[in-house]
Amino acid sequence: MSTDFYLRYYVGHKGKFGHEFLEFEFRPDGKLRYANNSNYKNDTMIRKECNVSAPVLKELARVIEEAEIMYEDDKMWPAPDRIGRQELEIVHKNQHICFNTSKIGSLVDVNSSKDPDGLRAFYYLVQDLKCFVFSLIGLHFKIKPI
Repeated sequence: MSTDFYLRYYVGHKGKFGHEFLEFEFRPDGKLRYANNSNYKNDTMIRKECNVSAPVLKELARVIEEAEIMYEDDKMWPAPDRIGRQELEIVHKNQHICFNTSKIGSLVDVNSSKDPDGLRAFYYLVQDLKCFVFSLIGLHFKIKPI
């Protein structure tokens, strides 16, 4: 796996309960960093770090390539607003791309945007990335092994 692979995703807003967000990143050395901050009902920030193997990074790169997100452009996507923002940064195969958009509530928001195809690719990739990260975190930090 090339050492130029990096991925970071952030979604969050500043509201009644302060700065609430979910963020994760995969670094070239295989480090996965995860943070989830919610002050709802005095909840605390959750931070997790673990190392993933080269095959995990390779699978992550395959998911990104299959989504064809590196060919998209966010200039026609909804701008971040008071509801919140999403950021996706990817460095892969000598390409560096950053996306910024508002939070997406549902596919209705995607379909009513000025670039529904591009935003749909982003929306589904983000869903896949979240599932991937939650699975890795859940597997790595199981309290009672099966």
